[in-house]
Amino acid sequence: MFSIRHVPDGLVGSISFRHDTCIEYSLGPIQTCLFYSCVSFNMPDIFDQLTQVSTTDSPIAACKLLVEEMRKSGRYLELFEALKMQRRLELGMSAVATESEKPPTPEQAESLERGILDACREVGLGLLKQGRLQEGWLYMRPVADNEAVTEAISNLEVNSENIDAFLGILVHEGVDIARGVRLSAEHRGTCATITLLEEVVGSKSRYEQQLAVGQLVRHLHQELLESVRADLKRREGKLPDGATLHEILATRPTLLREGAYHIDTTHIAATVRLARVLDNKDELRLAQDLCRYGRQLSQNYQYPSEEPFGDLYLMTSYFVNALLGESVEAGLHQFLQKAESLSFEEHGTIAIETYVDLLARIGRPKEAMAFLMKRMPPGQRPFGIAPSLIELAGQARDFGPMMEQSKGKNDVVGYAAALLQSKSI
Repeated sequence: MFSIRHVPDGLVGSISFRHDTCIEYSLGPIQTCLFYSCVSFNMPDIFDQLTQVSTTDSPIAACKLLVEEMRKSGRYLELFEALKMQRRLELGMSAVATESEKPPTPEQAESLERGILDACREVGLGLLKQGRLQEGWLYMRPVADNEAVTEAISNLEVNSENIDAFLGILVHEGVDIARGVRLSAEHRGTCATITLLEEVVGSKSRYEQQLAVGQLVRHLHQELLESVRADLKRREGKLPDGATLHEILATRPTLLREGAYHIDTTHIAATVRLARVLDNKDELRLAQDLCRYGRQLSQNYQYPSEEPFGDLYLMTSYFVNALLGESVEAGLHQFLQKAESLSFEEHGTIAIETYVDLLARIGRPKEAMAFLMKRMPPGQRPFGIAPSLIELAGQARDFGPMMEQSKGKNDVVGYAAALLQSKSI
């Protein structure tokens, strides 16, 4: 028996094996309940063939016949049931589980689960290639093979009817977040893409955040550059050959006078805020361009931001420049001042963590570790912006300061963690 139960929260759920009587998975957009007893075959000859083969040969042979028929006809939901029955019969069990049967042995249960996962893979990939994205992902999620999913859907046409399903799999489920952001920008536009990232980026790993935000920065920079060039063509009658956005801004100081702008300024501000997570040099340079453009906008479009990036474009410029190895000490000085001067009661530890994060990302983990140990209030829950103390110690290959601090605080677990980590990396 196979069932899919509706849950209203979208692409969330869990898969469970109860012997093999039921695979349950919650998938919001699909409101379906499939039961083995409800499967309908519109192939008159198959009934006689199954009866004959099961009588003259064996139930397993009959089940293999059913599997091949479902496979050839692309009837993947029924194929799943057939594969499950085949595996049960091969294990000496009844074709269909019932409440009254005895539990499988550990060996049977393990083999049965492997068989069901194999069936999930075949059925899921088949459904995905047919363009049945939500159903296919339902089966592929427990398989945990994102590369296979990416390949299966790589040649499918994306359109207004399936874009939400694509984004659900690629972005929300993290199968290929970079492609998902590109598709969102192409099919839903910049505003919707920024909203999408603001919704999901906080729950993703730093690596996934960088993939997603990098695509947004590339898209927005290209959009801005095209708009600026079109403006120059209207003003000057020609396009500057190969001029970068930086060069255009540097040679045309009046371009943004009197409140002029070329794309939605809220999009620029939102993208610059997200760009702090980047480490890729090419993408950081594009973010640097966005900051230069933003700083030249009218004060009406200089939106306030959270500290330590209160002056959004200026402070982000310092941050990005330091990550690029440009004016590093000037950037560090700015964020050190913020870390030492901003009120802890009003802003918490965010300025401290930002400075520590910047130090670590430019290759100065020992300084980052020392500052974190000195300035971080004891017992304070961090925002999670900076690496942890043990991560910094690992980057510095020096666990001594953490061990000494832990000993001074009578923190035996912290001391043991630092000691054992030093012996295991």
